[in-house]
Amino acid sequence: MTKSFLRSAVTALAILAAAPAVYADDLIMGLRAGPDSIDPHWSTLGSQAEALRHIYDTLVDVDENLQLKPGLAVSWEPIDDTTWDFKLREGVKFHDGSDFTAEDAKFSIERIPEVTGPMPMTLYTKYVDSVEVVDDYTLRVHTKGTAPALPNDFTRLFVVPSETGMEARNEEFNSGEVAIGTGPYKFVSWEPKGDLVLDRFDGYWGEQAAWNKVVRREIPDDAARVAALRSGEVDLINYVPASDYLAFQNDSDLETFVSDSVYILNIAPSVKDEEPQPITINGEPVDGNPLQDLRVRKALDLAINRDVLVNVVMEGLGTPANQLMPEGFFGYSDELGKREYDLEQAKALLTEAGYPDGFEIDFTCTNNRVPGDAVICEALAQMWARLGLKVNAQALNGTVFFPAAAREEYTMTMSAWGTLTGEAAYTYGALTHTKDAEKGFGNFNRTGYSNPEFDKVFDEGTQTLDADARRKLYEEASYIAMEDRALIPTIILQTVWAADADKLELTPRVDQETRAYEITPAASE
Repeated sequence: MTKSFLRSAVTALAILAAAPAVYADDLIMGLRAGPDSIDPHWSTLGSQAEALRHIYDTLVDVDENLQLKPGLAVSWEPIDDTTWDFKLREGVKFHDGSDFTAEDAKFSIERIPEVTGPMPMTLYTKYVDSVEVVDDYTLRVHTKGTAPALPNDFTRLFVVPSETGMEARNEEFNSGEVAIGTGPYKFVSWEPKGDLVLDRFDGYWGEQAAWNKVVRREIPDDAARVAALRSGEVDLINYVPASDYLAFQNDSDLETFVSDSVYILNIAPSVKDEEPQPITINGEPVDGNPLQDLRVRKALDLAINRDVLVNVVMEGLGTPANQLMPEGFFGYSDELGKREYDLEQAKALLTEAGYPDGFEIDFTCTNNRVPGDAVICEALAQMWARLGLKVNAQALNGTVFFPAAAREEYTMTMSAWGTLTGEAAYTYGALTHTKDAEKGFGNFNRTGYSNPEFDKVFDEGTQTLDADARRKLYEEASYIAMEDRALIPTIILQTVWAADADKLELTPRVDQETRAYEITPAASE
């Protein structure tokens, strides 16, 4: 972080602090998904983080374009190749009135490996070897080798009081007993799959939120969410379905907000020696796993018409994807061209691989993770049917899908992943690196993919401090994994919010988060 950036950040905060507060009434938001727990270290799911940011702060924050900015840490710098110092914000209070110090940050880092959830947060602490409190407002982090992306990972490091204790689990958080943070809102109550109710924290260190009370209402059904907005039951909804987007745009009572996102729908084919769900021909299991053959994976890829997915299925709300990150991200490879649709070549590859008449395969997706996941799932099944496959597509609620996926029970899946840190280490290290518990890599590798060439190049990148050299290594690793079809990306999603036209103003975020404390009342005319 540069000194000029810090000066700008401090100046901006001073201006905001000097501005008069404008408080509004309640804000009720109808959201497709909510948290699965009030414990901020329970799960990596985006809907979990989005909700709990209101209660807990992270050491490092990001703006609407995922650019790093101060959070509970005001600055950070590497001391040597394996040590980072984080200077912490002074004068911060927890909701119970206690002071935030480096002990709380240290405890929060050390707690993450102790918490067992469906999608472990160790993804964000994989480089941490040990943590040291230098003084009340200086945290020193010793890393496992060089860790140039550590501040990016700490954008998901939620801080709780050290007094919480290692033994605290979901029950204590969900009841509110230990749901104490430093965030702009205080926990009031939560009903799983229902309402998360929050009150503004008037002792918040940053700009005061505009809304006295916020209700985050979980409404997973798209039609029900749209109806709730039209009836006035809620003031704002996220993930407007593509089928309603044009109608919303032409409705003077509603305002729509559109943004590109970092989320990509990826197909994950299991390449294990024995696939979790059998692949069959005429009801009989095939010998071996066809998905281990690169020709089969390429055939699946070539049979996908991404232009149809974007323009017909999603009605224009997306762009075709050719790798696991959007263009411009750190490690995006310009050597990977557009993914072509070529059904005849796909059929030829399938025949060459020994499956001229195709096979039958199960294909499992989410139906409430991101906009369009269920309809994309069905569209892909239909496209592969033209290839000669019989695809048993099933779209499941995330509460069912993600735990089963973590147990590696599916042969081929599709779900969304967003590169929330803006760089390749986050995504490729989690999804395509060989599983390595010691290094913390491959913790979301559900397919069994393992390529020593990829691992070697990627590992070298993680240990390279020079940004240009590290970028080139990540680009090479991206190229290897995508040419291997370790995962098969389909489309990059766009996100649409809609609200009462006279109620509020919202700046869309590329991470799709709906942060009530960044939403302001509509300007009066």
